[in-house]
Amino acid sequence: MFQAVLDAYGLHAGKCTIEPFGSGLINHTWKVYQEGIAYILQEVNTVVFREPVHIAHNIRAIKEYLDQTAPEYLFIAPIKDLNGDDFIVVNNRFYRIFPFVEKSCSVDFVHQPEQAYHAARQFGKFTRMLRAFNVQKLKPTIENFHNLPLRVAQFKKALEQASQKRISEAKFAIGEIIRHYGIEAQYVHLLDSGALNLRVIHHDTKISNVLLQAETGAGLCVIDLDTVMPGYFISDVGDMMRTYLSEANEEEKDFSKIAIRTDVFAAIHKGYMEEMDQVLTSTEKQFFIYSGKFMIYMQAVRFIADFLNGDIYYKTNYPKHNLIRGLNQIDLLNKYIAKESEFEGIIKKINDFHE
Repeated sequence: MFQAVLDAYGLHAGKCTIEPFGSGLINHTWKVYQEGIAYILQEVNTVVFREPVHIAHNIRAIKEYLDQTAPEYLFIAPIKDLNGDDFIVVNNRFYRIFPFVEKSCSVDFVHQPEQAYHAARQFGKFTRMLRAFNVQKLKPTIENFHNLPLRVAQFKKALEQASQKRISEAKFAIGEIIRHYGIEAQYVHLLDSGALNLRVIHHDTKISNVLLQAETGAGLCVIDLDTVMPGYFISDVGDMMRTYLSEANEEEKDFSKIAIRTDVFAAIHKGYMEEMDQVLTSTEKQFFIYSGKFMIYMQAVRFIADFLNGDIYYKTNYPKHNLIRGLNQIDLLNKYIAKESEFEGIIKKINDFHE
C-alpha cells in the first residue's frame, strides 16, 4: 500500500521512514520522512466520510478563496499527486498527503485556559475569514452531522424498540434526556425564526484540531478540515464547551471528576469573540451560552440512543460503555446548566469592560 501511494507523489517507500502519527479516532495517519523532509500521510475513513470527493471539493474551494483574500493565512491543504489529484485511490481506499509544519505541535487536552483561548481564537478566525465566502458552494461531508431534531427522533425510536432490560438499566438517563427536551425545542425555534446565520463552520473543534507553535503555544491555524461545511456557530462554540470545560472527558467513569472550569469558559469567549464579535449578529450572541447545552445534550442523546439500540454505532470496550458515556454527558450538562448565571456574569463583565 505505502509503495503505491508514495509513488503517486514522487516519493520512494524504500527511502522513507514511516510511523503512526497523532491520536485521531477516525482516519489513519502516519508521518513520513524522506531526505529530511516530513509529510503527513492519511487514509480517509470512508465509513464515516462516504463521499471523500466532497471533502476534496470543499477544501479546494476554500483554498482558492483564501489564496485570493488572505494569502498570508496558513491553510494546510493536501498536496496534489503527480496527476494533479487530491487523493490517490488504492484498493478502493482513499489516501492523501499533507505538508508537515515544522516547529508546530498539537495537544489532546486543555490543561490551561490559555490553550482554550488560542484554540477558540483560531476557530473564530477561520469562520471570520470566510464570512464573505458563498457557503452554498460547500457540500455536506457528513449528512445531518449536528441535526439535533434528528438525534432526538432517533432516541425516541430507540426507546420504542429497546428491550425492557436496557430501558430499565437506562431509566435515569432516559428521564434526564426527556427532562431536557426543551433544548431541542429551542434549537428548532432558533432555526425557524432565522436567528442563526448559515456560515462556514469547522464542526469538530476539539483542541487537537488546532496547530500550535511548539515554543510559545500560540495558535497557528486549524487542521483536520474534513467536517468543514455549512453550519451554525453554536456547533463550533458548543463543541469547545463540551470538550474544553472539564478536564474529565466523555470516557470518565468517576463523575466527581467532571467539573466546569469557568476560567476556561472565559478563555473560550475571549478568544472566539476577538475574531467573531463583528461577525456574529446581536441575536446570535445571545445564544453563546446555549451552544454548550446544544452540543452536550446532543452527544448525551446519541450515546443513550446507541445503548438502547444495542451498541451498534459507537465502539464499546465493556458492558454498558455507551450508557456510562451518556450518563457522563448528562452529568456534564447538568453541571453546565448550574453555571449559566456565572457564565452570564462573565460575559457581562467582559462587555462592560469594552463599553
